[in-house]
Amino acid sequence: MQPPHPDRHPLSIAVAVVTVSDTRSPETDQSGQLLQETLTAAGHRIGFYAIVRDEPPQIEAHLQALGNQPDVDVIIFNGGTGIAPRDTTYDAIERLLEKQLPGFGEVFRWLSYQEIGSRAIASRATAGVYQSKLVISLPGSQNAVRLALDKLILPELSHLVTQLKG
Repeated sequence: MQPPHPDRHPLSIAVAVVTVSDTRSPETDQSGQLLQETLTAAGHRIGFYAIVRDEPPQIEAHLQALGNQPDVDVIIFNGGTGIAPRDTTYDAIERLLEKQLPGFGEVFRWLSYQEIGSRAIASRATAGVYQSKLVISLPGSQNAVRLALDKLILPELSHLVTQLKG
């Protein structure tokens, strides 16, 4: 499916990737690696990468610090979007977002439903704006990250960042 208004000038966008996990390391963070490799292959730049524990103060601190970085356009979190007691990414990010993009989560869950069925309802994937930066929060599974990249993020990244830069 073609975007409704093709981007005239695709941008090379500076992206921060933050994996939220109590157990992953840079060597075992397959979803974080997938984000970095796919975005780089699409012509974007990874300006920051970190793994943070699923603790709201740590997640919030990373979002606030990255929000103040002039060389970061997009912040993508992966992990911690479910409903388990340790899944706190949505809660930490949602309260800081200045604008929300509810369509991101809605479409992501619809696409997920087509792949995994009713378990898609447990995802709290979301997107919004913080400090004029696009913020996206994805589940930590590789399949979810790949789905979001292929169907939502890569097709709309340049357009959304252009909109934010006015």
